Amino acid sequence: MKLEEQIGNKIKNLRNQNGLTQQELADRSDLTKGFISQVERGFTAPSVATLADIIECLGSNLADFFNDDEDPQIVYRPEDCFEKVDKAGNCVRWLVPTAQKNQMEPILVTLRPKENMPFDKPHEGEEFGYVLEGSVKLYFGEKVHIAEKGDSFYYSATKRHKLEAAGRNEAKVLWVSTPPSF
Repeated sequence: MKLEEQIGNKIKNLRNQNGLTQQELADRSDLTKGFISQVERGFTAPSVATLADIIECLGSNLADFFNDDEDPQIVYRPEDCFEKVDKAGNCVRWLVPTAQKNQMEPILVTLRPKENMPFDKPHEGEEFGYVLEGSVKLYFGEKVHIAEKGDSFYYSATKRHKLEAAGRNEAKVLWVSTPPSF
């Protein structure tokens, strides 16, 4: 399919999504219905300025119009994840491997008995955790909090903080930070 046809199809689809007729789009963009028809059928290519006007009248912009990214991944399988195991056997598993570009980052932290994560310095953002197995000590500033299986924690990351496995068993915590910081 020629580029003119691809552009025309996209304009027609966007026009239809907005519930507009060719005449209504022509009126909004100070063009003729015949010109809109020719563009939609790929018979003519509008100038960049005219294309930008048409797209703006359809509630979009050039960047979004030409963004051919596939739909973003919604479901992540175990094979999509990335994990890092430290010398003590603690594991951090990135559940959404591309989360650095998102507003939040979920990870699964597995701590060996009596082991801990290194202190995280104060930073912008907030963090949430849910204890799936075992129990943890949450060091937040000068205070220590205990969270057991089924407990959750939430804080603004304005003080240094870390997790430590508190019991004799391994601890697993679903941890979400915003913005991504792991």
